[in-house]
Amino acid sequence: MSMQYISEILPSLFQGAALTLQIFFWTLVGSLPLGILVSLGLTSKIKPLKWILEIYVWLMRGTPLLLQLIFVFYGLPIIGIVFERYDAALVAFILNYAAYFAEIFRGGFQSVDQGQFEAARVLRLSYWQTLRKIIIPQVIKIVIPSIGNEVINLVKDSSLVYVIGLGDLLRAGNVATSRDVTLVPLMLVGLIYLILVGICTLILRQVEKCYAYFK
Repeated sequence: MSMQYISEILPSLFQGAALTLQIFFWTLVGSLPLGILVSLGLTSKIKPLKWILEIYVWLMRGTPLLLQLIFVFYGLPIIGIVFERYDAALVAFILNYAAYFAEIFRGGFQSVDQGQFEAARVLRLSYWQTLRKIIIPQVIKIVIPSIGNEVINLVKDSSLVYVIGLGDLLRAGNVATSRDVTLVPLMLVGLIYLILVGICTLILRQVEKCYAYFK
């Protein structure tokens, strides 16, 4: 393993890692709020809305993310809906992870004592004030471990964007491996993924500490 060779391929790997991080970041930004909204719809008393959202969650969780990526990029143009590669990846990832987060948040909402909603009504808090100031902070405390698992999965799942031709970290490693006939690039790719997962784990632990007062 030559250090000179490593220094030559690292720029392309870092460039791929930058795209991986972009997809990771924007997926979280889009899917977490959407997951909360869908979870509220799943617990809604409006049956048509609840049924539609249940079907959406069933489809997203019941089919592989890889298949969803292919469908969004290659399938939707058949009916006139066309996305650029990067946008198609974000749409597929956000819709997929929002479904998983929705089920996690739904479980969190159902674990909060209903008496707290009644107490909030006595205090004349609106529904949205109750959610924002009382319920959601407790739900976040409950769901952090499950959310953490999905966040770590997202770091690794981002490698699936290679199927629609995006130059992410894994694709950069595969290109270097095929060109130079060596496994060194893939070993470096694995190391970078481990570092990214390690950073996410540390951040999640700090978030857990921030919500520790809800014990």
